[in-house]
Amino acid sequence: MKKKILFICLGNICRSPMAEFVMKKMVEEAGVADNYEIASAATSTEEAGNPVYPPARRKLQEHGISCAGKTARQMTRRDYEYYDYIIAMEKRNVRDINRIIGSDSEGKISLLMDYTGTPHDVADPWYTGDFDSTWNDVEQGCAGLLNLLETK
Repeated sequence: MKKKILFICLGNICRSPMAEFVMKKMVEEAGVADNYEIASAATSTEEAGNPVYPPARRKLQEHGISCAGKTARQMTRRDYEYYDYIIAMEKRNVRDINRIIGSDSEGKISLLMDYTGTPHDVADPWYTGDFDSTWNDVEQGCAGLLNLLETK
């Protein structure tokens, strides 16, 4: 049975698509891609239908990762039922997810950086302009998450 992961941020054009495509590359490189279904979504509708933000797309390309065809979408209540893991980028996302779904009755929601030795929010590069720090956080968080899931 596939482990289904949904990464969440505010607009689904920077952090969550970066996490989606970094994680897809990691499971591919680990030879376990067939065991996973990985996607991303937003808590807002602000960017719905828009492609990955160009600086985020460039950061992925620097690491040989394509996000071609990805467009932003808002998370739905059905996503909560479908996915096993709902991974938010920051505490604010968790509050917004709970507004969409009602409550995390199954304990599926966590923060990406909780899978590292230094839990913190992943800063939004839309506001900070610092795509390097976001990349580093996303890479560390995804590596920690994959390690946990593969040792379960």
